[in-house]
Amino acid sequence: MRLERLTHNKIKIFLTFDDLLDRGLTKDDLWKDTFKVHQLFRDMIEEASEELGFEVNGSIAVEVYSLPAQGMVVIVTNEGDYDDMEEEFADDYIEMQVTLDESDDIFYEFQTFEDVIQLAHRLHAVGCLDGTLYSYQGRFYLHVPEEPPIPLDNFVALLAEFGNPATITIHRVQEYGKRLIERRAIEQLVRYFRAN
Repeated sequence: MRLERLTHNKIKIFLTFDDLLDRGLTKDDLWKDTFKVHQLFRDMIEEASEELGFEVNGSIAVEVYSLPAQGMVVIVTNEGDYDDMEEEFADDYIEMQVTLDESDDIFYEFQTFEDVIQLAHRLHAVGCLDGTLYSYQGRFYLHVPEEPPIPLDNFVALLAEFGNPATITIHRVQEYGKRLIERRAIEQLVRYFRAN
């Protein structure tokens, strides 16, 4: 499980499918309203509290995004009203509003353009040529629209060597970001840039 603070009242949690299996859950279990799922959310909030100082009072909004062969991204927003809660009852009251979404898009985020170039050379070597490359808020995003030429788990493992699953939607990047290479991004990156 990887935690990241996005704002003073919002955190992002990335759970791999192994994290879920360690807790006796599957991806399909997250779509159900069970005790194990509630316990998972409580554990995540407790860990966020310890690691990031993310305190929850009142209600929270939980958005869960399933990423193919990668895991789950959970965005937690604290919507609590601190003034109306008495300190002694704050830990006992957590109301969750959960939104679930699943995406089949393979959409990855990269810190540097060099990471994208290195990945492109690795993907080109296994026969992957397609993709669209975007830039948004100082980061690079690769969308692969087609079924990869190698098993999905292996493909995702290659992507994970150089980047992370994007936790913002492709629609946001398409609308507010800049499209750098529209088609066959892998092929064009290999053609114009050398690997180090």
